[in-house]
Amino acid sequence: MSISTPVPLTLLTRGPADLSSERGVECPGELPAAADPALAGRIAAAKAALGDRVFVLGHHYQRDDVIAFADVTGDSFKLAQQAAARPEAEFIVFCGVHFMAESADILTGPHQRVILPDLAAGCSMADMATWAQVEDAWDVLSDAGVADSVVPVSYMNSSAAIKSFTGRHGGTICTSSNAHVALEWAFTRGEKVLFLPDQHLGRNTAVRHLGISLDECVVYDPHKPGGGLTERQLQDAKMILWRGHCSVHGRFTEQNVADVRARMPGVSVLVHPECRYEVVDAADYVGSTEHIIRTLEAAPAGSAWAIGTELNLVQRLARMHPDKQIAFLDKTVCYCSTMNRIDMPHLAWALESLAAGQVRNVISVDAETARYAKLALDQMLALPGI
Repeated sequence: MSISTPVPLTLLTRGPADLSSERGVECPGELPAAADPALAGRIAAAKAALGDRVFVLGHHYQRDDVIAFADVTGDSFKLAQQAAARPEAEFIVFCGVHFMAESADILTGPHQRVILPDLAAGCSMADMATWAQVEDAWDVLSDAGVADSVVPVSYMNSSAAIKSFTGRHGGTICTSSNAHVALEWAFTRGEKVLFLPDQHLGRNTAVRHLGISLDECVVYDPHKPGGGLTERQLQDAKMILWRGHCSVHGRFTEQNVADVRARMPGVSVLVHPECRYEVVDAADYVGSTEHIIRTLEAAPAGSAWAIGTELNLVQRLARMHPDKQIAFLDKTVCYCSTMNRIDMPHLAWALESLAAGQVRNVISVDAETARYAKLALDQMLALPGI
C-alpha cells in the first residue's frame, strides 16, 4: 500500500527554495522529521566507529535524512553491484527493500553479510508473484502445450525465488532500462515470453520497443483458475504478463497527464515505464529512474517538468534543480510506504548494533536458490549492450 495525502497545487509547482523555506512548519507532502534530533549524530558516530567494515547503500526512493548517510545511491541493481565491488566491507547495510537486499546477498561474497534495517521493508510488486504461484502457472502453460516455447523474463523487482525460477527455466532478469534488450534476447530463444511480475513494464516495453500489439499481450491472474486465460489465448499470445504492478507508479492516470498539461502550459511529462500503458502513451518521455535523473540534469534552465515516479525522488530533484520547475504528476502525495520503513531510528539501531558486535536483520538467500538466481542475473549481464 502507499500513503496518500492531499497536497495544495501551489506546493507542487513551487521551486525547491520555496519548499526548503517552509521547513520547520507543517508542510503537506513533506515527511516528518525523526522524533529524536540526536539520531543523526548517533548514526554518524556508529558509522565512523565501523569504518571500512560497513558500506551503506541508499536507494533513490529513500527519504533524504537516510540518503545523507549512504556511501552510494542508485537503483536496485546498481546498488547490488556496488556492494559486490566492495569485498573489503564486512557488512552491507541496504537502505532499500527486501528483494534488493536479497540480490546484494546473491552477488556479494560469503564473508559479507547484508543487513536490512527493517525486515518489514518489502515490496508489494515483488510480493504479487510467489514461487508456488509461478510454478502453478508453468504447469498451466505446460497443459496448454506452450511451455516449451516460453522464455521467462523477470524484472529485477522480484524475490530471489522468482529469479531462481527464471534461471532454472533458461530465462533472464531485466531492469527498467534494459527490458527491451532482455525481450529481444528472449524472442531469439522462444516464441513467447512470460514476464514477471510487473505487467505494465512488460506491456510498455513489448508494444513501444518491439512492436508487439496489445492484442498479443495477455494478463495471467494467479488468483483465477488457469490464470483466467483459455488455452487458445495462451497459444495466440506473444507476451504473457503477470498480474502485478507497482503500488506507486500504478496510481498515475491519463487524467493526471491531462490535468498537469492544463495547469502548466509547455510542461514536459516524464514517467517511469512501470506506469500504466495509457499514462506512458500520453507522456512526452519515458524512462528508468536513472534516465529520469539524467534527463533533468540535462534539461535547460527554465524548463517545466511533471514527473511520474516516487515522490521522495521528485522532491529531491526539485531541490537539486532550482532553475527548473519540477512538479509531481499527481495531485496527491504518494510515497513508497515500504521503502520509507527504512528511517533514521531503524538505521541508527542497525549501525549501533553492528558497532556493539551484534549483527541484526541479516538477509541470507539459501545456496540452491542463489545459484539459479545468479544464473539469471549473469544472463542479464551477458546481454548485448549491457
